[in-house]
Amino acid sequence: MIDTHAHLDMPEFDNDRDELVSEMSKHGISSAIIPGVAVEQWQKQLALAEKYQWYFALGIHPWYVPDDIDSAIFLLDRKLQECRENKRLVAVGECGLDKLHHWSDKQLLLLEKQLQLAQTYQLPVILHSVKAHQELLTLLARVRPSRGGVVHGFYGNRQIAERYIALGFKLGVGGLLLNPSAKKLRQTVVELPLEHFLLETDSPSMSPFDQPNTRNTPLVLNRIVSEISFLKKSETVCILEQLNKNALQLFEL
Repeated sequence: MIDTHAHLDMPEFDNDRDELVSEMSKHGISSAIIPGVAVEQWQKQLALAEKYQWYFALGIHPWYVPDDIDSAIFLLDRKLQECRENKRLVAVGECGLDKLHHWSDKQLLLLEKQLQLAQTYQLPVILHSVKAHQELLTLLARVRPSRGGVVHGFYGNRQIAERYIALGFKLGVGGLLLNPSAKKLRQTVVELPLEHFLLETDSPSMSPFDQPNTRNTPLVLNRIVSEISFLKKSETVCILEQLNKNALQLFEL
């Protein structure tokens, strides 16, 4: 298994990262993609990707919109250029829009410039969207990276899902799927072909509903795969094979 969205560079893992990696291996989790969130975190991502043979993306999260967007984009462009021969660089992001966190036009500007960089470097994008699907879809229709990408932590209905898919994006599914109350998401997973989904956890955030206030880790992936298997009425091995294939194809791992 590959966790396609895990913030394993966060300080929550600093005290036991080696032990967690060992447990991941025992549970069949072979790798992870570490999304970027801020300029200050990029170097740590690179070091951990090298140490543990993980993959990484470089980007600026909408929670960390800088005062000087042009300067931050200049640094991102320079870092992407520096890493363009690094086979562990697989995407631009995590970038996107979040209406619940200091929403402003600066988020739109920051995202648009990152989408343009994704196009320049021919990389997929890892997108964050909270209460902003319409704005995000409108921007993607105008500035669409040719490699597509993934809308991580997807929680919308089938109609929204199909609009992203039509633009060349996959849908990241994580621990929210384990919540019986997440009816829209669960129905979307039932109705759409498995080729449109990616497996993720968003660790250390988005802990499963039955483990509130605990640190989330990639170890929950087995539960998510089992739930997808149950919803799709298909063998777990078939589900896992397709999900891995999706990740390998999108990120060219």
